[in-house]
Amino acid sequence: MSAEYLDRLSAFASGLTLDHLDESTVDAARNVVLDTIGAILAGSRQPENASFAGLARTLGPGGASTVMGHGGQVQAGYAAMVNATAGVCLEMDEGTRLGGGHPSIHVTPGAIAVAEERSASGRALLESVIAGYEITSRIGAATAGKADVHSHGTWGTIGTAVATARLLGYNAGDMRTAMNLATSMSPANTWAPCTEGATVRNLYPGRSGFQGILAAQLVGCGFTALDDAPSDVYGSILGTGLDTETAVAGLGKAGSYRIQQNYFKFHACCLYNHPVLDAVLEIVQREEFKSPEVSRVRVEAPPMALIMADPEPETMLAAKFSIPYAVAASIETGCTDVTAFYPDAISNDAVLSLAQRVEVAADPEMNFKRYDYPSARVSVELRDGRTFQNQVTAQHGDAQNPASHEELLGKFRFLSVPTLGEEKAEAVIEMVSRLDEVGDVNELTGLLG
Repeated sequence: MSAEYLDRLSAFASGLTLDHLDESTVDAARNVVLDTIGAILAGSRQPENASFAGLARTLGPGGASTVMGHGGQVQAGYAAMVNATAGVCLEMDEGTRLGGGHPSIHVTPGAIAVAEERSASGRALLESVIAGYEITSRIGAATAGKADVHSHGTWGTIGTAVATARLLGYNAGDMRTAMNLATSMSPANTWAPCTEGATVRNLYPGRSGFQGILAAQLVGCGFTALDDAPSDVYGSILGTGLDTETAVAGLGKAGSYRIQQNYFKFHACCLYNHPVLDAVLEIVQREEFKSPEVSRVRVEAPPMALIMADPEPETMLAAKFSIPYAVAASIETGCTDVTAFYPDAISNDAVLSLAQRVEVAADPEMNFKRYDYPSARVSVELRDGRTFQNQVTAQHGDAQNPASHEELLGKFRFLSVPTLGEEKAEAVIEMVSRLDEVGDVNELTGLLG
């Protein structure tokens, strides 16, 4: 198909309107925006993110975009960078198993920042988020990724660039240029900071958001791009190939947009933990045993999970990428929300002792893009000889095993109320529920500072 796929993607992204979408797609987008705002507000309270917000006010003064959870406004690129960084740090940001990693944290912060700067409508914001999400996920799905390349940031620049180009009113030709420029500006990142717990990893989507906004703006400066940057970058440096047919298969099919085929997180850790934790918690709730009774837990997971087998994580971030720690915490405390991974929690001696008895093995058939095969198997052996087994294909919160709307609202309240208070949190819920009717995004962002 050569670069024709880019013509199709850019025409789709520049021409998308809510008028042509199913209500289910628009509703999914509203849920994703609310969920992402909640993750940002919760993450904004972390000390390094509060300091980063202060730095942004120094580096990007004179802007009109809100740094969520903090006072003041900055230039859009800096707001996107700080907000996206905050939104990923607690591992509560949504994603998609179909490809693209975590599209919303790479699209929504930049889209909100640019929409706010331009006093765009809520309708325009939703259109930009849906378009950016679709392109990010499709390029991600089409890429044969390298095992050591982290998905955060990898396709993020192109998603933010698409959302920005939408809000700037670009035609299909300029949209394509923005996409190509953004791809050539993609950050290259490994998994090492995750497993070592280095919080520079949290900057991955922040960097890609900043770069994506810049890429779209560079079109107006007259910069030129490769004719097919995704094949160049994702087929060599950040991947081993790009399947252009996959990138456009089913594009624009009613009711099947990527934003409605996502997952929402209800465990505050890496996705590779989620099917495992669902399986473990079901066993614990059914059999009602205590952690001292456990002699061994065996976990089978996709091969990638083998890098997440350290039973002694030293930091909050490293704990979120440790299957043994997450399993042990879930059995010992029954808790897998953000509090289970705070620094004081990861020093729990009982949890760390049990984590030493958790074994992680790879099943090469497991792949999160598959729904016809388990994503995790768990076997819990007790000291009295009893053994309990369970397996999960689609974790709770995935589109194939969806959470209720009330659960999504409960998650948002849990994450946002400590920052906003109950009254403002409820006002945000109400406004996002009718975001397509809001005349100026500043009505929403005025509640988020």
